[in-house]
Amino acid sequence: MEPLVTEIERRFAELEAQLGDPTVLADQRRYAEVAREHKRLSGAAELARLWRERTAQLADAAELADDPDEEMRAFAQEQISEARAALPALEEEIRIAMLERDPADDKDVIVELRAGTGGDEAAIFAGDLYQMLTRYAQQRGFKTDTLSASGGDAGGYKELVFEIKGDGAYSVFKHESGVHRVQRVPATESQGRIHTSTATVAVLPEAEDVELDIDQNDLRIDVFRAGGHGGQSVNTTDSAVRITHLPTDTVVTCQDERSQLQNKERAMKILRARLYEAERQRAAREAAAARSAQIGSGERSEKIRTYNYPQDRVTDHRIGLTVHDLNRVLAGDLGDFSDALAAEERRLKLAAAAAG
Repeated sequence: MEPLVTEIERRFAELEAQLGDPTVLADQRRYAEVAREHKRLSGAAELARLWRERTAQLADAAELADDPDEEMRAFAQEQISEARAALPALEEEIRIAMLERDPADDKDVIVELRAGTGGDEAAIFAGDLYQMLTRYAQQRGFKTDTLSASGGDAGGYKELVFEIKGDGAYSVFKHESGVHRVQRVPATESQGRIHTSTATVAVLPEAEDVELDIDQNDLRIDVFRAGGHGGQSVNTTDSAVRITHLPTDTVVTCQDERSQLQNKERAMKILRARLYEAERQRAAREAAAARSAQIGSGERSEKIRTYNYPQDRVTDHRIGLTVHDLNRVLAGDLGDFSDALAAEERRLKLAAAAAG
């Protein structure tokens, strides 16, 4: 443990020095990188400080263990027992704190919800998921904002894009990526038959300007008149914006705002997140070993959770966790799942680090 603690102390001191370095301060991208690493390492640095205190306590007490004074010997044994009891848990905390973190964990996120199989019922379910995720975000003290929405014919959403802003938002919501499945009797079902519908969730870390440089020459920007349901015009000006990233053929359309500028800003925010995530996925594929420590692949085709109304249960298939209180979960109480998924992620990373 001594070498690890020493390395934490060395690196943290180095980062603190860099934060005050004029050359780093003058480089926006470099400063952002250093500040993020400094923030990530601060917890480990505090644990390292506590470890130093405990080991010093143990060493001091050991010197007094043979003291002629009986009371002093008793005090020394008490100090030794206390330090020895605390050190294993503290060392485990340090090892966990130093596990390789996803650099996107601290970021705000953009969530893309899409109705899957099931027609109108899938769109309604997508709306249920939107309410669940935004309520959970609010419980965690995050702010949400809808960026783009396409309503379903019978309610809910065919597609909806919203952002969640707050420190560590991606670390909380990243495990929601994948296919969510619902089993229930739709309101329109006269025979009382249970239908299975799906909706996909994609959680994208929001990229900062300094992290992703998009060449404006790679963009085609089209403006057009926004339309409502059934082609009904909802705007008499060309305020809707469609941005196409030509190298990747990625297309983003925004028309919810009445201002062309606002729609363009929102479309660029979504485009930047999609391109950033695509680059992250490419890098992850090249470093396959790093992905072994993740809970599932996060691919949109992967069924991650089932919401079963007749049995009043929600089951996360990645960790085998079932909660019997579906309404509570859909009301935004996702803490059981978030905690269990985060614990499993840490367990897998610790196992990988031990094996490596």
